Amino acid sequence: MPVTRWLAWILAGLILGGIVHLSSVLILPSAAPQDAYSRLLPMTETNKMSLLPMPTPETAAVPFMDPAFASAVCRYDLSGGPLKLQAPISQSYISVSFYSRQGIAYYAVNDRAAGRRTIELELMTPQQRGQVPEDEEVTAADRLIIESPSPTGLIVLRALAPEPGQLPRMRGLLSAAQCGAAQVAQQK
Repeated sequence: MPVTRWLAWILAGLILGGIVHLSSVLILPSAAPQDAYSRLLPMTETNKMSLLPMPTPETAAVPFMDPAFASAVCRYDLSGGPLKLQAPISQSYISVSFYSRQGIAYYAVNDRAAGRRTIELELMTPQQRGQVPEDEEVTAADRLIIESPSPTGLIVLRALAPEPGQLPRMRGLLSAAQCGAAQVAQQK
């Protein structure tokens, strides 16, 4: 058998293997029955902030949680209207990440970008955003509006405890965070 024929078979095998690998990597997240949203469903309430228990190797709410971070989650449903999030900041690092129901991260902000004593923002669907009046008195810096690609999803707050003794303080800080219905004026 000539060498070119062997090379053609090897090349075809590599291409087929690459296609199978890429397909499985792209399909697996949507086919997994125990995604983060499903795991957090029994321990969280809709449109309320829930402090997650400290992770251990046996009892982590979701895989690969860092024990140096205190974590809180708001499982949101925007079908009833927009959502308002308020989270206090501290000397330590605090981040807020937004995930769609399918687990796709679509926005993140940290305390350094907030520039205030609290992180305040509103979350809404593109249709709800279209109903918000354009107010010249309110600048983009005064009102941070995030558009969610899906009506349901997760907001994850994480606060770094630089030392293990500061974990209770960080957990207390996250327990002060609020996630609830926003009062939005409608366009006339």
